[in-house]
Amino acid sequence: MKRTDLSRRNFVRTVIGGAAAAGLAGTLKPLDLFGGDGDAKAMPFRPLGKTGHSVRLFSLGGQATLETGGKEEESLAIINRGLDLGVNYIDTAAAYGRGVSEKYIGMVMKSRRKEVFLATKTHNRSYDGSMRLLEQSLANLQTDHLDAWQLHNVRTQEDLDKIFAKDGAIKALEKARDEKIVRFLGITGHYDPFVLKKGIEQYPFDTILMALNAADKHNKSFIEHLLPTAVEKKMGIIGMKIPARGRMFREGGITNMEPAMRYVLSLPVSTVIVGISTLDELEENIRIARDFKPMTKEEMAKTEELTRPYFSDASWFKSSW
Repeated sequence: MKRTDLSRRNFVRTVIGGAAAAGLAGTLKPLDLFGGDGDAKAMPFRPLGKTGHSVRLFSLGGQATLETGGKEEESLAIINRGLDLGVNYIDTAAAYGRGVSEKYIGMVMKSRRKEVFLATKTHNRSYDGSMRLLEQSLANLQTDHLDAWQLHNVRTQEDLDKIFAKDGAIKALEKARDEKIVRFLGITGHYDPFVLKKGIEQYPFDTILMALNAADKHNKSFIEHLLPTAVEKKMGIIGMKIPARGRMFREGGITNMEPAMRYVLSLPVSTVIVGISTLDELEENIRIARDFKPMTKEEMAKTEELTRPYFSDASWFKSSW
C-alpha cells in the first residue's frame, strides 16, 4: 500500500524508557541537510554499540530500488543523495539482487568509501562458501575492507548449528577479522527472536540487525524477547522492517512513515535501515530522523494498538507461534 498524507505487555524495565533511558539520546552536529546556509538541523547521532562509530538515526538499506536490475541511475542518485544528507551507515548483502545491490553501492564507494560504515552479509553457513562470498562482495563493493560482516537471516537452530560447526561460517568471519579485512562481526534476522537470542548468547557479536516495528508485540516479539539481551550486551542495534514493505500503512491504522519510524527510534536502537524506492522517500525518512522526538509510553501503546487488526500482515516475515 502506498504511503499517504493521512493525518503489551510492558517493555522490560531496563529498556522501557527507550533511547533516552539507554543513554542513546542523539547529539546534533552542524550539517546542512537541505541546501541552506548551515542553519538546518542534522540527523542526530547515536553510538553503534561498542564499535566506536557514531551512526545517524536513519541509515540506508540495500533493498528496494538498490537491488533491482536496470535501476543504476536511480540507485546511484539515492546513494549519493543519502550521503550528501549525512547518512553514514549503509547495509547490503550478497543476496540482495544476487549482487546487484552491492554493485550499485560499489559504484559510489569507489570515490566515497571513507564517508560510511559499510556492512554486508553472507547467507552461506559454511567457511568455504562464506569466504567465496566475501571475495565477491569486496569486488562488488569496490573496497578492500568491510566495517561489518554479518550472518544473513539466521532463522533456525539448524542455521546456528551449521554456523558454529568446525567448518562453519563463524570461522570465516573470524578469519576475515583476524586478517583485518573486516572490523566487526554481526548477526541478522527477522524470523524468530528466540533463535537470534541463542546466537548472541553463544557468541560475542558486535552488532545485530533485527526486525522491529509497531506490530511486533502481537506475535513473537523481538522487542520483548531479544532486544533486552542485545541492550545488556551493549551491541550495536539496527532496526529493520519498519514499514514492512508498505504493509504497515492502511486506513484506520498507521497511515504514514512518521509514526512508524518514530516508534522504532523510541526504542533503544542505534539506527534504523530502510530500503528506498525514490528520492522523495529518502528525503522524507531523513526529515523524520532529523526532527525525531521520542514517543511517550502511552503514545507507543496507542501506536501498537493501531496495528492489532492487521499485525499478521505487518509481520509477515516472522514465524508464527
